[in-house]
Amino acid sequence: MPQQWDSAALFEFLVTQAGLPEDDLPTSLDVTFEDIGLDSLAYLQLQSEVLGAVGVELPADPPPGYTLADILDAVNLALTTS
Repeated sequence: MPQQWDSAALFEFLVTQAGLPEDDLPTSLDVTFEDIGLDSLAYLQLQSEVLGAVGVELPADPPPGYTLADILDAVNLALTTS
């Protein structure tokens, strides 16, 4: 199991699994799924991907303003405490 999950892994998911065009990848992690044009189904896919890849559960109902940075922080915190 990886010690850290990085933005490259998250961006790869966004492009290959969520269908975000590579040209639309954000320059900052301080954006939400909604900000980059992805919906709750894409978030559900991400939840499944993260659980399968690194064994970490993301919140079923992300709080308002839950950013890509928040996702990486949650995953990496869980990885370091497990």
